[in-house]
Amino acid sequence: MLYQLLKYSITFGLQAFHKKIVFYGLSNVPKNKPVLFLPNHQNALVDVLLIGTNCNRKPYFLARSDVFSKSMLRTFFNYLKMIPVYRLRDGRDTVSRNHEIFETCAQLLKKGEALTMFPEANHNLRRRVRPLSKGFTRVLFKALEYAPELDIQIVPVGLNYQNAELFPDSAAVYYGVPISVQELYDSNDLVGSALKIRNAVAASLKELTTHVEPEIEYDEIIDYLNGENVNFLDPTAVNIRVKKWDSNADYIKKEKTSKSILPVILRPLFLLINLPILIVWKLLLKPKIWEPEFTGTLRFATAFIGFIVYLSILFLVLSFSLNLFWAAGIIIVIMLFNWIYVKKPNTV
Repeated sequence: MLYQLLKYSITFGLQAFHKKIVFYGLSNVPKNKPVLFLPNHQNALVDVLLIGTNCNRKPYFLARSDVFSKSMLRTFFNYLKMIPVYRLRDGRDTVSRNHEIFETCAQLLKKGEALTMFPEANHNLRRRVRPLSKGFTRVLFKALEYAPELDIQIVPVGLNYQNAELFPDSAAVYYGVPISVQELYDSNDLVGSALKIRNAVAASLKELTTHVEPEIEYDEIIDYLNGENVNFLDPTAVNIRVKKWDSNADYIKKEKTSKSILPVILRPLFLLINLPILIVWKLLLKPKIWEPEFTGTLRFATAFIGFIVYLSILFLVLSFSLNLFWAAGIIIVIMLFNWIYVKKPNTV
């Protein structure tokens, strides 16, 4: 019951926090089979929340163990059914604990549960699919040891953000066509099977999200895409642009044209109305961001918790100074105004 309440609250919070969130391919998610979701990883906990609240299953998540050391997030992660995974940098003694973790994951798949792993084994804001680790194939093969006929379905997931470091941002989540593990698995050739599975997943992810392959020219290509004002929520169109990139060509940067004067009018009022939360974010929390990939996560957490606390206190103050009717009316107006500000038309 608490999980469902938290899920609905976070779903509303994500929708209120983002200018737009769109989902594609949800019909690709099997409902009565064990599923392993394999998304690309850019935006830390926001990636987890987008999948966990909208994938039509109740998945368990594997996440790097160091984030569990943050006391303010540990309890939250437990409610989200997250499981820590240990890396070499966490210490050689801790890596041995992964055997138990993978055993647990294999048992979950055997029971027909859904599991989410980030196969890149790290997160990064760069718009490219990084090499996939072997961890998820170890989980798959362990599950098939227990139940050789188990029909595990891999669902690649492409997470796309217009600009994950800015507010408000937009996101698009693409669920790919399921990959049957049985069709690629050979118990007599585990190395070959792992390679086939990783290649199939990587190929799918490179279609479901923006993939800029050339590392040497990465910054130049991103500048080109930004200059073209591409819609990063449409990875198919963006990847076509990437393939047309020519380092010798001269590109003219397209100027963004404003469709509305609303941003100019609404921004000062938005800053004034939400000043207490913005002060907490700018002065206390933003300077403590330990990795740029956590900017969106910490900003969302500040907004999600901050607005609940701020509006509750404001409601109590207004109730005593005015009355319940006016207090409720003012709170509703503030919430509607913030919603309009976040969803407002922007430059293209």
